[in-house]
Amino acid sequence: MGKNYAGQADRDAIEAQSTWEDRDLPKTMHAMLADVKNRFGTRPAFSYQLTSGPTDPNETLSWNEVYDRSCQTANLLRGLGVGEDDVVAYVLPNATETLDVLLGGMIAGIVNPINPLLEPEQISAILRETGAKVVVTLRPFPKTDLAQKVAEAVKDAPGVTHVLEVDLLRYLTGIKKFIVPLIRPKVAASHHATTLAFNAERAKQNKTLDFADSTGDRVAAYFHTGGTTGMPKVAQHKYSGMVYNGFLGHTLLFDEHEVIMCPLPLFHVFAVHVILMAMIRSGAHVVFPTPQGYRGDGVFDNFWKLVERYQVTFMITVPTAISALMQRAVDADISSLKMAFSGSSPLPVELYKRFEKACNVTITEGYGLTEATCLVSINPPDGEKKIGSIGIPFPYCDVQIRAVADGAVMGADKIGEICVSNPGVFAGNTYTEADKNVGLYWDEKYLRTGDLGRIDPDGYLWITGRAKDLIIRGGHNIDPAEIEEALAGHEDVAFAGAIGQPDAHAGEIPCAYVELVAGSTATVEDLMAHCEEHVHERAAWPKYIELMDELPKTAVGKIFKPDLRRAAITRIYNKALADAGVSAQVVSVLEDKKRGLVAQLSKSGEVSDTAVTTVLGEFTRPWEWAD
Repeated sequence: MGKNYAGQADRDAIEAQSTWEDRDLPKTMHAMLADVKNRFGTRPAFSYQLTSGPTDPNETLSWNEVYDRSCQTANLLRGLGVGEDDVVAYVLPNATETLDVLLGGMIAGIVNPINPLLEPEQISAILRETGAKVVVTLRPFPKTDLAQKVAEAVKDAPGVTHVLEVDLLRYLTGIKKFIVPLIRPKVAASHHATTLAFNAERAKQNKTLDFADSTGDRVAAYFHTGGTTGMPKVAQHKYSGMVYNGFLGHTLLFDEHEVIMCPLPLFHVFAVHVILMAMIRSGAHVVFPTPQGYRGDGVFDNFWKLVERYQVTFMITVPTAISALMQRAVDADISSLKMAFSGSSPLPVELYKRFEKACNVTITEGYGLTEATCLVSINPPDGEKKIGSIGIPFPYCDVQIRAVADGAVMGADKIGEICVSNPGVFAGNTYTEADKNVGLYWDEKYLRTGDLGRIDPDGYLWITGRAKDLIIRGGHNIDPAEIEEALAGHEDVAFAGAIGQPDAHAGEIPCAYVELVAGSTATVEDLMAHCEEHVHERAAWPKYIELMDELPKTAVGKIFKPDLRRAAITRIYNKALADAGVSAQVVSVLEDKKRGLVAQLSKSGEVSDTAVTTVLGEFTRPWEWAD
């Protein structure tokens, strides 16, 4: 590791050096890139592979080349009418061109990354909300319908004037390069915008800016916070928030000698702000394997060999990826690897231990959110790690636990809503729609995250629940309301409640409990098929539906979800124990003020704690023996 960050003493020392406002840091994206170019221009910056093989062709850019391509892209966008207040959206998988558009878009105007897994109606809704003028996406290519989806979306986004297409053909070699043009799919949908080839147009541009850079801080990115409903919220990110993320990564974690493996999507704040901004400030080298990252063909099978190929020192991961990697042997020399950073959702303790034992590598967990331009806290890499916690707040980050009802500040170990004030929080203007900012802050400063948690006496932050009941599937936020609304649209459904049931791989997966209209005949299979038709995103389709005579409800008729969660925990844990041949059963699920829902077990024979922990340690919810 290039840095040593051991915890609160280091954080306090950093804050004592200077106020955040007085730090001498670049103010714009162009200034950040020019600075890293001047310091580390010839060093490797960004590597990309279309396919995952450890000897497959790759493309590596130096910091000089990243700067040149970013300026070319910014000049291209300005030529297409994108000013500082105009939006360029991209709907792309990971590729070198995705980096070009991300950085060039921030220099020229406001960049708007969009999840390419969304359906056309969601993509179109985002384009209309942000007023996107230019859209960058793929040229039609085998095994992807992205070009078709974006063409459909642009038809309903009248503000779009130009579509720029990225052709992945240039990454291919051998016979594939000749075959793809012959089998390239056609796009039936037509739209009003002018279509151009991105790389051809970029190559015509100068490698220095043709226009004056921004004079200071401004909004430079829009990130949507979901997409499983018709209109996700869009968060506004300023240069200052991105500089803050870069400062933290450079100051606490990375120097120019680090090599970071980041198989995460470049439409998400984790990859864009936490990782790329840190690379730009530190001069480190980042590797993005395959268009789909961890989802790409062969990435898990080849992961350790890729670590060896690039001499990776720091891997970026999420619990679902760690779970998949632990199902494969460590089949390469990974002695260069020093640290893994896991985020997006809680990491089960047993999975944490298994990874460290198999790889001889320490995991550090962090916490962030889109609305705060990401980073909030981290378990210090070189200090005490409290497994299950999300660590201590970063320098210049003020975290408070406040009562949900009135905003009163809570004391140590008291559970309330996690509220954040730091340079990444655009207080008062977090979302593009003003009405969505109402009630979002306490004291016009502290962002209400919607997460429930506590701060222990040592200053470590713990998440205990979610105020808004989001289902977090492998770090992906799913709004249960969409599942419930879809089910409610079935003529036989009286009430429906959707929750996240425990899952050893994804942390949570969606499930639903349904109360039918009296005398109706709908089956579970009927309701599953209905969800597949009416829930827009595949990830949100419930994996389990249970019919109940009557759903648990409060005195005012609201579905009481804690009882549904208890039922799901009991069902999943008992099945896991039975499948493993462990003679123990869940007899109750109780609410603990510090730990959330806790499964209480009884045993019907000789059962060791180790046997139960081996099975239930795969899940994030704790267990204990009943009295």
